[in-house]
Amino acid sequence: MSALTELRSLGDSKGNSKGKGGRKGRIRHRDNGAGYLFLSPWFLGLLAITIGPMIASLVLSFTKYNLLQPATFTGLDNFTRMLSDDRLHQALTVTFVYVFVSVPLQLALALALALVLDRGVRGLAFYRSVFYLPSLLGTSVAIAVLWARVFGADGIFNQFLNVFGIEGKGWISSPDTALGTLIILNVWTFGAPMVIFLAGLRQIPTMYYEAAEVDGASRWRKFRSITIPLLTPIIFFNLVLQIIHAFQSFTQAFIVSGGTGGPADSTLFYTLYLYDRGFANFDMGYASAMAWVLLVIVGIFTAVNFWASKYWVFYDD
Repeated sequence: MSALTELRSLGDSKGNSKGKGGRKGRIRHRDNGAGYLFLSPWFLGLLAITIGPMIASLVLSFTKYNLLQPATFTGLDNFTRMLSDDRLHQALTVTFVYVFVSVPLQLALALALALVLDRGVRGLAFYRSVFYLPSLLGTSVAIAVLWARVFGADGIFNQFLNVFGIEGKGWISSPDTALGTLIILNVWTFGAPMVIFLAGLRQIPTMYYEAAEVDGASRWRKFRSITIPLLTPIIFFNLVLQIIHAFQSFTQAFIVSGGTGGPADSTLFYTLYLYDRGFANFDMGYASAMAWVLLVIVGIFTAVNFWASKYWVFYDD
């Protein structure tokens, strides 16, 4: 009888554990359902605003479509046309120069100011906000209009040069300097990478600098052997982010050039030419093909950065 009682008690305990497990499973399932319910607006936005248009543009890239008539399939004609499109080649050249010049200068300035602010400047929160403000306004139409007025023939910059007896010119209307003004504008919006650099500098342990001081290391030696190696993950992050952002630049060139690409197409960014083909010439099939080429270009640059990072990015762990 005792053995039978033990078997019954064992069975009851298993049944209770299964019941508890079932209740836990139902509770977990209910919690997951609530989570998916709250995430559903984001999933709908992802499908309707991101994935759906991407698939549509991929399909349109193989068609001839002018927004007014049904699209007709043309195969790879849009992509082969790019090989003989001189304005597209000019747009690529302008965009590459803009990216390769403005991004390093922007990151160098952001790092330099982050190093200054990291030394305990009084009113750090104020300076951080002031330096970050151009990043919020740099891509706006208002700042682009202001920039066109600053570097115009009668702009503030020429008035400043006149004080020293230097005769200015229309910096934006000149094909030799128009792109340079946009590069300066992008460098001026250094606030976002500066804040990220500043956060990275605050994470470097002070014991490394203290040990270097004991060894008699100079300030430059500490910067080269401690700050830069430990900051390479932040540099890598800012580099990838700013390259992608630079390839997507549009508003500045559109406002400054009036949507034409500037004198001799000197400010014809790739995105500006894409807009011109799609919405000014109603060649939406060609514009869609250009969009996917841009996606591939950005993807290649990002992949190369990730591949090269293993040779120069140092992780403390």
